[in-house]
Amino acid sequence: MHTITVMEAIMAMLTVRNLPDDIHRALKAQAAKNGRSAEAEVREIIAQAVKPEARLLIGDAMLQLGRDAAITDQEIDAILQHQPKTPAQPMPFE
Repeated sequence: MHTITVMEAIMAMLTVRNLPDDIHRALKAQAAKNGRSAEAEVREIIAQAVKPEARLLIGDAMLQLGRDAAITDQEIDAILQHQPKTPAQPMPFE
């Protein structure tokens, strides 16, 4: 059984200095509107700003790039016809 010590439970803290009064008032109003404390509202704002809702998968990005470029199946076939048929050789590092 694993026991969580006090040191493991400590989370990072952030201090924001020189926050203008009007921004602080707007933050508190937004927090109240969302039923949160100002501190919880700041945590949510930061999380939304820096953590994407979903990871971008490389395959999806490549598919979208091809769609944006409007590459046709015929163009892909033409590219594949001109590719070398032999495997690439590793670079010598001598």
